Amino acid sequence: MIWLWTSVASALLLGCYDIAKKQALKRNGVLEVLLVATALSTLFLVPVLVGPHPATLQMHFWLFLKSLLVAGSWIFGILGLKHLPLTTVGIIKATRPVFVLLGCLLLFGEVLNGIQWAGIVVAILALTLLGLSSRSEGIYFRRNRWVWCMGLSVLFGVISALFDKQIVSNLKLPPVFTLAWCDLYVTIILTICLVVIRCVRRKRQAPLQPLRWDWSLLLIAVFITISDILYFYSLSCDASLLAVVSMLRRSSVVVTFLGGAILFKEKNLRAKGWVLLLLLAGMVLLFLGSR
Repeated sequence: MIWLWTSVASALLLGCYDIAKKQALKRNGVLEVLLVATALSTLFLVPVLVGPHPATLQMHFWLFLKSLLVAGSWIFGILGLKHLPLTTVGIIKATRPVFVLLGCLLLFGEVLNGIQWAGIVVAILALTLLGLSSRSEGIYFRRNRWVWCMGLSVLFGVISALFDKQIVSNLKLPPVFTLAWCDLYVTIILTICLVVIRCVRRKRQAPLQPLRWDWSLLLIAVFITISDILYFYSLSCDASLLAVVSMLRRSSVVVTFLGGAILFKEKNLRAKGWVLLLLLAGMVLLFLGSR
């Protein structure tokens, strides 16, 4: 059951990753932060990229398709992260395993038991209560475009997670190999997006935000690289369950919540704390139902 512990370790690092991103966004733009951090992560994995591996064009097609989903999830997610409280973002992202489980139900014909359905209902209730509690901060879920960005981030993330099991288990790709090439493709995608946006802004004579080095950029790359390696390793284990791995990884919300409370002095913590506990209760029900 080592895949359970590597999933938990991945979750802790993922929470630190979100905190480092929030810090980096204080001085830099959204795409700049994503591009630099992903490029650094790719550099860490250059030995894997240049090493021998019998990868086919079909394998690279799937990896590139996953990279498009990851890039979309990251771009929308970091837009929401820049404009929303870290505690709110963390709880929204933590609902992703619920939708992964629903995706498995709809796409793969999986049948949920009563405990799993109870977990889904509790998690959706927690998300509803988060929307109500966030109104005291002037955040109305239905009308706030940054909340919609987080919703799109979760959607792309769910589709990406459903791809992960296909890539790691069915195509038998090594975890680090998968991560290295996905990072490279995401770096290329983000570079193209940034170049296009800067050209459009220059043509419109709009101000361009310069890139300012921040050590949090390096921390982002370190945290996400190790977290993803542990995540893909967990999926590669024969006994692992995608729904459980995804759920355990989203327990990073605890680290994110503490970071928002301690480092960024965010407000409305009591109401969000109850929502977080309710969400974690839903996660426990999903875990117990998936054993």
